[in-house]
Amino acid sequence: MNKLISKSRIIAGTMSWGSWGKNLNENEIADLIAKFCQAGITAFDHADIYGGYTTELEFGKAFKKLSVNRSNVEFITKCGIMYPCNKNNFEVKHYDYSAKNIRKSIENSLNNLNTEYIDIFLLHRPSPLMQVEEIGDIISKLKEEKKIISFGVSNFSENQINLLEKTTNIDWNQIELSITNNSPFTNGLIDYLNQKNIGIMAWSPLGDFFKTKSKSNMALLKLLEVLNKKYSSTNDQLLLSWLMKHPSKIFPVIGTTNYERISLAASSENIELEITDWFLMYEKINGKRVP
Repeated sequence: MNKLISKSRIIAGTMSWGSWGKNLNENEIADLIAKFCQAGITAFDHADIYGGYTTELEFGKAFKKLSVNRSNVEFITKCGIMYPCNKNNFEVKHYDYSAKNIRKSIENSLNNLNTEYIDIFLLHRPSPLMQVEEIGDIISKLKEEKKIISFGVSNFSENQINLLEKTTNIDWNQIELSITNNSPFTNGLIDYLNQKNIGIMAWSPLGDFFKTKSKSNMALLKLLEVLNKKYSSTNDQLLLSWLMKHPSKIFPVIGTTNYERISLAASSENIELEITDWFLMYEKINGKRVP
């Protein structure tokens, strides 16, 4: 199965580019896209709701200004969360996976991103009201129309995937995964995704390492100070390389807009962590030896 992201092991997450973060203007977004591409990071992760339904359009306008060939990049987007904001005054935040809303969302994303197809289209979060037959039917139609190439989910459990796979193939699951949030390695989810040949994207791949000074984070920090000398690396790079060493071929979705950190992230794939160092990091963050 072609999971499409063959050019780019690291994925650029766009959630903070617009009004939900950096408030970048069109020229700044264009420069940022170009920087990612120059670094070899050519996959861009979106969701219709980012920036209160505005970031996709801002990205699309900026991308149009560049001389980057569409076939050399990959666009990922998500649908389903109905988010109350200025642009859509919903009474309550909810999920809508009706065929009508999925089609409306994909058409909006295609227009916003100024593209004829989405490389990977994801359901953003599972809904207790999902009608899997209706979802399967509309996804099949969108594939036939070549509006989406590959289909997947985000934040879905094993049972939720099993339910949805009754009606359509699932190529991806984008999950929260990092060294500080590594439970999918032991709760069976990663094993399940491997067994089903479902690709894994990791959102928040640095976890809370840079956000909290917990005992385990501080213990890991001391170890990283030693390992950085050994590998001529940075903390960011080691945390990403730790994820990418896993045989599942995990694709981290990074949120940085800093040019230097983009370049460092791109080169983190080249760090060959020794198996003992991988387990030393695992031990420090978990606060105990493996069983």
